[in-house]
Amino acid sequence: MRYCKNCGNELPEEARFCPKCGTAVPVEEKASMSAPVAPAAPVASEGLHLAFWGVRLVAWLIDVVLVGIVLWMLNLFSTLGGIPLNFTFVPGLPDWFYFFFSLNLNGVILLFYWTFMESVYGQSFGKIVMRIKVTRLDGSPTGVTRAAVESVGKAFFLPLDLLLGWVICPRSRQRAFNLISETIVVKAK
Repeated sequence: MRYCKNCGNELPEEARFCPKCGTAVPVEEKASMSAPVAPAAPVASEGLHLAFWGVRLVAWLIDVVLVGIVLWMLNLFSTLGGIPLNFTFVPGLPDWFYFFFSLNLNGVILLFYWTFMESVYGQSFGKIVMRIKVTRLDGSPTGVTRAAVESVGKAFFLPLDLLLGWVICPRSRQRAFNLISETIVVKAK
C-alpha cells in the first residue's frame, strides 16, 4: 500500500499524482525475488505537470465560444424554418439558476463534444490551443467513460464543480468531477 508523502492519502497503484493534494508521486520499481534484475532500458518519463487554472479557463472559454457559434448558426437556421432550438429540460426555473447549472441543449452538445474530443484525442480544440490535455492519474488516455464523467461537471455544473474541487483538495488543481473520474489536466508536450 502506498501513501502520499505530503498529505498521507492512500494512493492507487498506478497514480503519478495524489488524487487529494496533487503532489507528484515517485515511481517505484518492483523487483522479483526469484530472478536477478537486469538493468532496465531507459524509459522516457512523461514528466506530467498539472495545468494551471487560468490556462484551463481560457481553454474552456475557447470551446464554449466555438460550440456557441455552431449552435447559434443552427438556431438561426432552425428558427427560420419555424423550429426554435432554445429550450431547457426543466422549464420554469429562475434565471440565476442557469448560472450554476446548464440544463439545456447547449450543455448536452458540450458534453458530447468534450467526451468525444477528450476520449479520442485527449484534448478539445481549446486544450489544443492552450497546450494542455486530460489524462488518467498515471498519464494514460482517459477512455470514453472517464471522459464522459469528467465532462459532465464542466458541461452542466461548472461553478459547483469548481467550488467543490477547490474546497475538497485546493492544491491538486482538480474539479470535483476530475476527482470522481480519476483524471487530471496536464501540460501537453
